[in-house]
Amino acid sequence: MGKDNSVLLFVWIYFCNIFVSFATSPETTTIEPTPFSATFDNSTANSTDWMLDFSDIESKFALRTPDMPEDDMCYIVPGQSDTIKECEFNPENKTFIVIHGWTVTGMYESWVPKLVMALHEREPMANVIIVDWLTRAQQHYTTSAAYTKLVGRDVAKFVTWLQGEVDYPWERIHLLGYSLGAHVAGIAGLLTRSKINRITGLDPAGPSFEYADAQSTLSPDDANFVDVLHTNTRGSPDRSIGIQRPVGHIDIYPNGGTFQPGCDLQNTVKMIAFTGFQNMDQIVKCSHERSIHLFIDSLVNEHMQSFAYRCNSKDAFNKGMCLSCRKNRCNKVGYGVNKVRARRSSKMYLKTRGIMPYKVFHYQVKVHFFGKDKMSFTEQPMQISLYGLHGEKENIPYVLPSLATNTTVSFLLTTDVDIGELLMVKIQWEKDSLFRWSWWGTNTFHIRKIRVKSGETQAKVIFSAKEGEFAYMSQGGEPAVFVKSKEAQSSRKERKLHKLKMEGSSFKKDGE
Repeated sequence: MGKDNSVLLFVWIYFCNIFVSFATSPETTTIEPTPFSATFDNSTANSTDWMLDFSDIESKFALRTPDMPEDDMCYIVPGQSDTIKECEFNPENKTFIVIHGWTVTGMYESWVPKLVMALHEREPMANVIIVDWLTRAQQHYTTSAAYTKLVGRDVAKFVTWLQGEVDYPWERIHLLGYSLGAHVAGIAGLLTRSKINRITGLDPAGPSFEYADAQSTLSPDDANFVDVLHTNTRGSPDRSIGIQRPVGHIDIYPNGGTFQPGCDLQNTVKMIAFTGFQNMDQIVKCSHERSIHLFIDSLVNEHMQSFAYRCNSKDAFNKGMCLSCRKNRCNKVGYGVNKVRARRSSKMYLKTRGIMPYKVFHYQVKVHFFGKDKMSFTEQPMQISLYGLHGEKENIPYVLPSLATNTTVSFLLTTDVDIGELLMVKIQWEKDSLFRWSWWGTNTFHIRKIRVKSGETQAKVIFSAKEGEFAYMSQGGEPAVFVKSKEAQSSRKERKLHKLKMEGSSFKKDGE
């Protein structure tokens, strides 16, 4: 067995060992009753006496500061009012409550201090509280999943007590839950006496929750506004690491939500080569944890704000057909999201890079192909180059699923370079195989115009052949060149309204 195959086998075995607990049987696809479920059921009854009993709280609540983001130096203890002052909780500022997920090691993961630092960077005076439920989170997955009810109950008690002690405004509370922690946040929101302002679900866990009822999972009813990032939904329902169905007011699926750039096999082998196998858990959780880093990105790279677009399916999005911002069809991703509450959840999509900052610029490209002869191809490799006032991006690879005479093709193109106003486009048809040669002639399409729409600016531009009525695109030939047409008219009114919406009062800069 070769070296590369040995590495792949090791990675696969490691992956299976870590997530074997996720492989639940059809009979256990929802959270089963446990000896402590009756305790939770009592908390949903009409009586609120349970809120005043802090003796059964096992979770800990540590207030972390910018100068000590990695350590739990001070705990606010429910029922002990003096700890609020000792930990220097400031009732005049916002409060972020961060809830971790399932853990293999029983220790905080490396993202926790990173998120703490990012929150303080964006909101320097905020209270950042970490919920420590590591003991319960280290159990067999299904046991930890069931414990989310009791941890959510702990958080609800804590928030309600804290609010009552200092008369803290509910609108300043923001819960952020990752994986199982997202469902903890949802249950906490369900149980509090008043509505929590906002809950952000960071790739909520899928196994045991895909088909569970709203009282057991994160749901839109758990806060005034619930936004969710889905980054690892690969696999069949209830067996994917992240939950697949929408569970918020806005559910965002970066890169389709199934798999994230930079988490592929090639990067896995590179990480093993440089760091060995000690970071294997991070490799396995790469796409799952990307939800956290996308949120961190939204905090620290405000000038590189990513946008998501409402769409009925990721296939339609990949065709570039959903880049509209009319009637709240687009939104900021992460902290600065516009709080839009619709009758049903809005599923939104975007593309990202594999590293921070994750922002890319989205373009819909529409091309009509003419030809003297009837031709039809599938899976054709292209290279597209974009040139604008601010910069350029050359040789962007794209594979057209189908290419035929007398058809119009629409596809989504992205670039990590802000090229500004588009001025010129080039399309080159590559040879995909030595065996696709035509010894008796050249496959050539005629293209009169290209239509491009920018998702970020909402500009719609028509490009005409640089020379003559048509540009000619041949397999393996020179690029077809198109320049901004004199008849290109982007809707100034639409662009002005979009800019006002993105930068004006509709999108509050503080995200709250």
